Amino acid sequence: MTTGTDVEEWAALAATPSVAVVGLGGAGCEAVQDLLTLGIPGVQAFAVNTDAKQLLSSGVERRILLGQRELRGRGSAGDRQVVLRAAEDAREELVRRLRPFEIVFLLAGLGGGTGSALLPFLSRHLRGTQTLPVPVVFLPFCVELETNVGRRENVEATIDELEEMGGLVVALANEKLRRFSTLPIHRVFQVRNAYLHSMVSSLVDMIENPSQISVDLSTLKSHLRSSGLSTLIVGEYHISEPERLVHQALSETLLDYHPSPKGAALIHLDGGSNLTLQTLDRVLAAFRQRLGDPQQLAFGTRVRPDPCEVVRLTAVIGGLRSRTMRDALTSRPRPTVPMPAR
Repeated sequence: MTTGTDVEEWAALAATPSVAVVGLGGAGCEAVQDLLTLGIPGVQAFAVNTDAKQLLSSGVERRILLGQRELRGRGSAGDRQVVLRAAEDAREELVRRLRPFEIVFLLAGLGGGTGSALLPFLSRHLRGTQTLPVPVVFLPFCVELETNVGRRENVEATIDELEEMGGLVVALANEKLRRFSTLPIHRVFQVRNAYLHSMVSSLVDMIENPSQISVDLSTLKSHLRSSGLSTLIVGEYHISEPERLVHQALSETLLDYHPSPKGAALIHLDGGSNLTLQTLDRVLAAFRQRLGDPQQLAFGTRVRPDPCEVVRLTAVIGGLRSRTMRDALTSRPRPTVPMPAR
């Protein structure tokens, strides 16, 4: 017979999935610093790099320098192969330090050697454990690829590996940041990282906190096993306009997603006590229309005690067309639009 104390102990053990965010290379480490500044309670942060100076200047407490013997802390100079050799030498340490976490977000800018090599390397090896790796890809500006063959080859090699593995991948296209072209450059990347912060926070909150219809870590893993290449989207909108909420989440992203005819969606709504079944039905209907009636559709809801005029949406969209990320490399920016007031 299970006592009240037993239940409390088991609940405490299972209640909080351990989550880490790991910056790989220069861009990844800078993004992790921004996430820490914005704050994600309970999430541990790591910085991994081949450049000792960049690593030492990082505000991340847990740091790992790779390739000390061959690279001597001077960076990879865009050489994926030398980074892979360094990563293989440190594979046991990297996996040992990351496998205790149940979810590990791996952040990297593509094009250079370190992030481009480590992202698929760590994703592959963490999949051999109980850890769920979530690669977060920063796709470079088009001009970087048009003027540097080596960078383009690194990007394409990494994308090929990630798409072949499938699973959950968050890809953000820097080219879409041109809509904020009047902002100072450092602020543009802060906007991108703030958007990423909302995605990471929403996913952690979705699986960490109980709901009326729960979406826990086991549900997420089960969904991903049968959904192929997947991505994460988030959105917030007024409760009276569920269709606009879905449109915002699917359209106002930093990548254009292309679901295949065998799509899938795991949807979670977070709202106040005025969240109705009708609102849920309208959200699900909007997703079915936008995604072409996905073959697999699951949902969860969290209703908070007080009324709220805003509904938050977190969704994992699966069955993506395999060329989604590669197509983004050749897409041209839309006309510049003013940044919305905050």
